[in-house]
Amino acid sequence: MIRERRSKEKLEYYYQRFVRDEIIDPNVHPWVATAWQQSRAAGVPHDVMPPLTRLSKGELLSRQEKNDSAIQYLNDFYREIREFFNIYNLSLLLLDADCYVLKSYSLPFFQKTPGQIEGARLAEEDIGASSISIAREHRVPFLLFGPEMWIEECQMGDACSAPILIDGQMEYLITLVSVEQQALPYSSVVSLLLSMKHAMESHLSILTRLKAQQAILDAAPFAVYHIMPGGEVAYTNKLGQSRLAGIGGTDDSGSGLPNLNDVVLNYRHTPIFKGFNGVPSYNKEVTWITPRKTYEDITTVVPLERDSDQTVNSVVAVSLPIEDLRTLVAHAVGYTARYSLASMIGEASVFVTAKEKAARVARNQYPILLQGEAGTGKERMAHGIHQASTRAAGPLIALKCGGLPPERLEEELFGVADAPDASRPGKLELANGGTLFMDEIEKLPKSVAVRLAEVLSSRVMRRVGEEVERPIDVRIIAACDSDLKRLTERGAFQPELYEIIAKNVVRVPALRTRREDIPFLAEHIISEVAEQHQISIKKILPETAELLKSYDWPGNIKQLQGVVEHAFFNTAADEIRPEDINLMGDIRPDTSWKEDRDVFIKAWQAAGGNISRLANMLDVSRVTLYRYLKKYGLDKA
Repeated sequence: MIRERRSKEKLEYYYQRFVRDEIIDPNVHPWVATAWQQSRAAGVPHDVMPPLTRLSKGELLSRQEKNDSAIQYLNDFYREIREFFNIYNLSLLLLDADCYVLKSYSLPFFQKTPGQIEGARLAEEDIGASSISIAREHRVPFLLFGPEMWIEECQMGDACSAPILIDGQMEYLITLVSVEQQALPYSSVVSLLLSMKHAMESHLSILTRLKAQQAILDAAPFAVYHIMPGGEVAYTNKLGQSRLAGIGGTDDSGSGLPNLNDVVLNYRHTPIFKGFNGVPSYNKEVTWITPRKTYEDITTVVPLERDSDQTVNSVVAVSLPIEDLRTLVAHAVGYTARYSLASMIGEASVFVTAKEKAARVARNQYPILLQGEAGTGKERMAHGIHQASTRAAGPLIALKCGGLPPERLEEELFGVADAPDASRPGKLELANGGTLFMDEIEKLPKSVAVRLAEVLSSRVMRRVGEEVERPIDVRIIAACDSDLKRLTERGAFQPELYEIIAKNVVRVPALRTRREDIPFLAEHIISEVAEQHQISIKKILPETAELLKSYDWPGNIKQLQGVVEHAFFNTAADEIRPEDINLMGDIRPDTSWKEDRDVFIKAWQAAGGNISRLANMLDVSRVTLYRYLKKYGLDKA
């Protein structure tokens, strides 16, 4: 609040009258009167400066570091107006919102040197009425004349304080204090303080927004660059800095931001160079060739302001590495681990041993070979290994090696050039930074196996029909239903690939070797299905559990799951009894198999290809089954 010059004799009279008789003269400013009353009520002495509450040196240093932006701004401001301060014997204080002095400038304040006052608290409870306390309470600038200050020792000068508000919150207070040597131009002092207040608020508000914008840009999954006409990078966010560091270029100032002309070999053929000709680009696939490696990005380039002659002064480029985009897409479409190793249930020693080994090998980076009969849970274990590995944040991509012609399988694995200027990635690239699960690896054609072995050894690959080399970082988890080592020894599998993927071998046991786990597995299957379909859990009776344990389960856990789920959905009661169990799962034990080949095959698979077992299940003779095996063109077991 700007106030006109007042008679200091009258102000002294008003002050003494209150101190002596506790009478508030009507001419006393109401804010000052209230501050005097509060000072007396707080017991602040009015004659001499009391000992002040102070920060320790460490606490002061910590607060100064935290508020470095405000201090640096005032440092620069003060250097420009120091002469004015000397002429009028002024001091400048910067206080935080708690009224602790962060920085003192120029001549002594309260007869204390700047070093003594820094770290002291100058709140109303410490020094009574002052311009600081009034400006803090009313959140407006306020000029206080010497005789109005509560402590008589401080009444030799005047003071003007202003709050610094950032987004409506009071962050600082600045105070100008005079020890009058000549008539003080109050209007100039107040104008100076208001100028400092508004300039400082504007500066700190901009800094706050810039910090927020910087945090947003650093958290973004794309690189942002501000580039000058000569190729100099003026600004980049965190991801951009990381990518530029990978290029290895540094400018002469040592800031770490290179000139793209020096490090991008095809710079003149990129959208950035075209941007300086006023040509924008949006979501364009770009190849960046550098001495160290070749990058592929999805890039947008926007030309910024132009001169009067339409010359572009700078461009902004936003790029997303294609490998990062693939990772984002992989997560978006669910290419992540759905199971953990903890979700694999069992207490049998043979299973616990396999599970513990899987947990150990998950932590290294070598390929893993999972061996076990069909249906033993190799895919779930692969998910668990991926989740327990350092690659858990990356994608988990699956590829079934059987059922596709060699040419199609090669394209699925390595990618293919569909046209001269267009190509698509394969499963290897999609799994970059993560894991590729290759099921039925024993069915991989020899030509594809040879090429895969070369790629895994060199960590560089080319898409089918292309010559561009692309680095890959993928861990292979392969699964095989048979003994892959024997297949390799017989020449049925490529030995070079076997040597690579068999560095860690985990053997997943068949269900018949861990019969004691069958009741727990059945209960776990019911719990998962009940939770998934929001249905009450059904209990497996002890005699039902014994029936399940007595069966050999040629289809292993996969077959058990089908049987238990069928019983769960087709049992009206809350308990599953032995008669509710159909070992053919969802196939009814009627005569439909005699006319439907698919039904017969499912029953045949449920029996594990065993004639005697199938005869018992279908309640027919072995001779009858042989006739139907021949009819449907199936091999005898």
